[in-house]
This record gives sequence, C-alpha cells and structure tokens, in this order.
Amino acid sequence: MTVSTLPLNDGHQVPWIAFGTGTALYQKDAEEAIRLAIDNGFTHLDGAQIYDNEDTLGNGIVASGKSRSELFITTKLGKLLPGATPKSALQESLRRMKVDYVDLYLIHQPSNHVGKLKEIWKGMEEAQKAGLTKSIGVSNFTADHLKSILEIATIPPAVNQVEAHPYVWKALQPNLAIHDQYKIVTSSYGGLSPLFRGKGGPLDPVIEQIRARLEKTRGAPVSDGQVLNKWLQQKGVLVVTTSSKAERIREYLDTQNVPELTAEEIALIDTTGGKLHQRYFVSLEFDDDSRSSAHLAFQPGNWPPE
Repeated sequence: MTVSTLPLNDGHQVPWIAFGTGTALYQKDAEEAIRLAIDNGFTHLDGAQIYDNEDTLGNGIVASGKSRSELFITTKLGKLLPGATPKSALQESLRRMKVDYVDLYLIHQPSNHVGKLKEIWKGMEEAQKAGLTKSIGVSNFTADHLKSILEIATIPPAVNQVEAHPYVWKALQPNLAIHDQYKIVTSSYGGLSPLFRGKGGPLDPVIEQIRARLEKTRGAPVSDGQVLNKWLQQKGVLVVTTSSKAERIREYLDTQNVPELTAEEIALIDTTGGKLHQRYFVSLEFDDDSRSSAHLAFQPGNWPPE
C-alpha cells in the first residue's frame, strides 16, 4: 500500500500517518515494533531524543531491510546539555539511529528552552542548512510560542505536533490560525484518546453513527478508530499513532481507503467535540485545567490498546 502524503511549506512531502516510538515504547527496545510497523506498511517513523530508544529505532530500520530513501524519519530535540546545540544534538541522534540525515527535526517542548526559543530556532535552521535534516518544525508549541520564533525565523516551522482530537480542537483554534497563515502542518498525537481514554463522552454515539454509515457505504468493516483518523486526515492533519499488533497497524494504514466523511459528519464531530474540553496528556505549554494524565514522552502504558 502506498501511503498518501501531505505537502510541507518547504517543498517536501510527508506521509500523512506515522508510527510513534513514545508512550508504550518509552525507554524500551523499539527494534521489534519498528520492524513490525515497516513490514506492515508504515514508512514514517516518529522518534525523539527523550524517548531514549533512538538506537533501537535504528536497529529496527536495519532489521527491516528497507533502504533509507524509502523511509521518512522524524526525531525531536530534547533538553540540551551544556555546550550542545540543536545541530550537535542531532548529530548524536543520527549516530544512534545509524542514518546520515532525518527528514524532520522538531523542538520537542518549548519548556525545555525557556528564554532561549529564538536562539534554539536559529540552531534548528543551522541543522537544516547543514543537510542533517530536510525539514524542521516544533512540538507542543502554543500560538504565542509560534509567534515568538516567527519574529526571527528565516525558515518557518514545517510542522507543529500537538495533542489533537475533537475534545481539544476548539482550544487549538489560535494555533490553527497561525498554521493556516504559514502553511504549517498540524501533527497530532493522542488522536484516538476520546475512544480509549475518554470513553463515555459525548462523541461516542456520534462516532458509532458515522462508523455504521461508512461501513455500509464501503461494504467492508470500519472501526471507530478509523472514523477519528479519517476526521483528522480530512482536516489535513499528520497523525502519529502506535500499536504492537500487526492487524491494528494495518487498520490504521487502511484509513486512507475508508470513504470520506461528509461535510455534515465532520461538522457534527466538531460541534460535539466542542461540548467537552479534555486533554489527556499533560503539557506545561497548554496551561489549563483539562489535563488528566502524563505527557506522551513520560507515560508508558496502554495507549493505544495493544
């Protein structure tokens, strides 16, 4: 299966769905999970320095037998050690992953660089100019964080990866306005949280209603997760997900073959999601009272369902 892509504002293309190595794989050996993901069709692999498994991510790539040119690799900048720069930190990541470059390099958390975001962004631009990464972007940035770096950026972020699902979509509107203005791709983690961490919420009957309609239209099974991932895909969102099961991995990738939601169905998910404001991953950046669990990078466990 060929994975469809999204255009980035720097001229590159990014596969619309990525296999993430945080959460359940945080500080764990990711080799088998990466090999399984690649064997079942994933080409976009999403890692991070803080996940502490870049070395086994690289082992999984080697074990898969896939050539580097067939894959899209993302990693994220963590806290910098004294004397280090975004460029030198990326060089260490490349060594661990056993590759010469990444396709996308993100600042993981603005709270790791308080008072230095502009300086850090210039360092990200240097890493890109050095050919160590094709594209650069950010993660967990609020609208204010974006405005700050855009004041000095010669290269705007290509991506901003945030918690994104219907229960936070309304709260993301200030971000999304800037994303639209600068053609920054919105990337989501925790996109299926309403189904697995927020079961019993107002979206449940809506998702089931739409799932049944899509299944009838398709003439083949459609899952609740495919409904939400389709909603994200039709909004132009880059989805980051994960699983340890081959059948679920294939299900996620099959989302692009599910019939499209109607404009009315998309609006219904939007308005119903807007009735509840709920974050499932703690972020120091989005400071509100809707948080219910630890941040992606620090919460190993049962997300998504294994």
